[in-house]
Amino acid sequence: MTDIPALEQHLHDLCSQVAEHDNEMLWGQIESTSQALGNALRTKDGPVDNHALLGQTPLPQSVKLLLTTALHDTPLPSGLKATAVLELIRIAANFCIDNNENRSHLLEAGVIQVVLSLLEAYNDKVSLDGSQPAQLSTFELKLIRTALGALLNASLGYDEVKNRLNSLEAGQTVLRLVTRVYPVSAWTKVSEGGPEDIEEWDLRCTISSWGWRFVSELRSVKDEAAQIFNVDILPLLTPPLTTFLPPFEPADASFFSGTSTLASLVESDFDVLEDACTLIESLTLDVEDIRLALARGLFFPAEHSGVPCLSTILNFVELGDYPPTWRNSRVFDNTERARKEKEFGICKAALVKAIVEVTGEEKNDDILWDDAEDTKPGGPFVYRMVNWIKLYLEQAATLGDKPAHGLRDDLAIAAWLSLGNLSRRQSHATALLSPPYSLAPLLASPLFISPSTDLKLKHATLGFLKNVTQSAGLSQVIHQSLGDSGIISCLTESGIWDERADVMADVVQLNAIGIVKHLCNADVEHTFSLVIPAFNSSTPSGLEQIVALVKRTDSIPIKSEGSRVLVNVIRSLWAVEPPNQAPSQERQRNRETATRLVLTQESADALAMLLAGSGRYPVLINESILALTLLSMHYDGGQLVLKALNKPTASALPAPSSEPSASPTSDVSSPVVTSPIARSKLHVPRHALDMLIFVLRNVDNPANYPQEVRINACSLLLQLTKHTSEDDIAKVKDTVRSTLEKLVIRLQSATGKDEMLRNSIQKVLSAWA
Repeated sequence: MTDIPALEQHLHDLCSQVAEHDNEMLWGQIESTSQALGNALRTKDGPVDNHALLGQTPLPQSVKLLLTTALHDTPLPSGLKATAVLELIRIAANFCIDNNENRSHLLEAGVIQVVLSLLEAYNDKVSLDGSQPAQLSTFELKLIRTALGALLNASLGYDEVKNRLNSLEAGQTVLRLVTRVYPVSAWTKVSEGGPEDIEEWDLRCTISSWGWRFVSELRSVKDEAAQIFNVDILPLLTPPLTTFLPPFEPADASFFSGTSTLASLVESDFDVLEDACTLIESLTLDVEDIRLALARGLFFPAEHSGVPCLSTILNFVELGDYPPTWRNSRVFDNTERARKEKEFGICKAALVKAIVEVTGEEKNDDILWDDAEDTKPGGPFVYRMVNWIKLYLEQAATLGDKPAHGLRDDLAIAAWLSLGNLSRRQSHATALLSPPYSLAPLLASPLFISPSTDLKLKHATLGFLKNVTQSAGLSQVIHQSLGDSGIISCLTESGIWDERADVMADVVQLNAIGIVKHLCNADVEHTFSLVIPAFNSSTPSGLEQIVALVKRTDSIPIKSEGSRVLVNVIRSLWAVEPPNQAPSQERQRNRETATRLVLTQESADALAMLLAGSGRYPVLINESILALTLLSMHYDGGQLVLKALNKPTASALPAPSSEPSASPTSDVSSPVVTSPIARSKLHVPRHALDMLIFVLRNVDNPANYPQEVRINACSLLLQLTKHTSEDDIAKVKDTVRSTLEKLVIRLQSATGKDEMLRNSIQKVLSAWA
């Protein structure tokens, strides 16, 4: 049995001796003693916990002193000092296995820092050319592997060490070294060799695996805000992608093709690809500087020292393929190859997310959108995204009725989401819907908006459409092109608002609602398309589907936004035609038909529910009041509104503490969400009329409704007296009169907007006299 305490004591004695007489014989003893101690620490089995026992000794200090002495004259050791350094680092690696106290001892003694400095020295030695494997001896590779193993063992699950290593930028150091030691697929260029070559590449594989695992471990710290990488890491992450781009080397070109090592090399290549794609995705999600640098590098190669990072990512997503070696039965059987192909698709999906995140960075709008070329509006990136969409349609046309296996949904998804992010400006949206791109007819393709469209693709398409319609404003080009393409009819027929879609498609339903909301706000023709069912179609109109969805859903954003569609529909239908534009007979018939279809109890109930449930949002309160007022202006509308205002709604409202989602998928623009303290004071109405009174009183109200909203409430009350019977309006008068009378007294000496409110109240009271 090895006497571990005796070995530790002997190593401690050697420290003192080498400090006085640094000679080869002592380093030989240091090497043999360290090797024996390192071997003994490989296992924790036994009656005595030697790891804990050694933690109480000066072993960490001894290892630090000997390492520092060995590296005193040169950052890279040689001769017996080099072999001793390897064995000393082995002691450190095995000393801290599954032992946080010993990890802390190594950190306090400075062993971790010395090991990292050794890896930094090797970084300085190796070539900067990432396409060629660093020229290192087998021993040097073993030393690097051992050093990585020590850092990995010391950091596993232990934030104290990880935080220190992160402060020293250990992640960048290790990745830089690993990518030079093991450039992906460099082994395919080894045309001949012997057993030593196989050993060398086995070592390189292990260094790559441990290095990437170490980087992953460093990133998993409790402080999620900690960023351990900067933009300098990007040129190290994208080269592995290029080795999965055609054309490929012949499958039998490598010396390893006839050896059992081939499988581990192919596996290692793919592991690096997976790790690189995962890290790229994560960094683009978390780090603004990464998103900005990737965009800049597309046009300025010097951004990444000449490495075309974003271009490589785009090429991989579009063209990346399985290497021929995957078809070798020595590498993968059919089951394993199918699994790898699926994981390859996941890598592409990760980079699709990265591309979308880069385009989603608002500061990149002016970088990625380049108007330098008239023939390619938006520049090369936009042109490529448009081509991805057209490529998808061309593939689909080629396949015809054949199964859609192999259809590049991912390209279309990436393109629609990216273009959607860049279309937040009206000028960009207009360019995308204008020649030469003219995307509106493409949007209307059944491949993008239909009941059979994949949910992710449908989400991407509608995400683009939503941003386009939000930025549309008064752009006649946008409204005209979307109208000519029948976008609203496509949405109506797509099944998006069907009950069957409720379970999985909240976000998609909300985006579709947002699209029609914006379109109906600016163009009555869009409103006709939404309200009037298609001729000879059994499908309910889009508005009917939305109102039904609002009634059955539990989603507060859908309830709110769906009701706002109705608000915009009513505004659009009740709007007066421009005096210099006489409406055609068809347009007038459509307006009358649509108005009749909107004048339903379901419409009035939905608006009343919006009024009753929007206490925190003055904008929504105001919109619902204005729409109810417009509805009640129609001879048949007053009774509908009156009934809706008195219908009990409290049971259908969310609990007072709940709050409509403000997620990016909802464009609820209502200002002022009340604070948690104020929420408990928020009024919970029994019906919409109760909320109307609360708006008028505006007492103990955390939302603080502007005077304009209260004046509009008076207008609604005044309008209700015109198209309702005396008996029906009597209940409203009895309920509201005392509130109005008290307000008149309170505002007796009012000026400005307060005076306007008082005058509006007096008009209501006079009408009720």
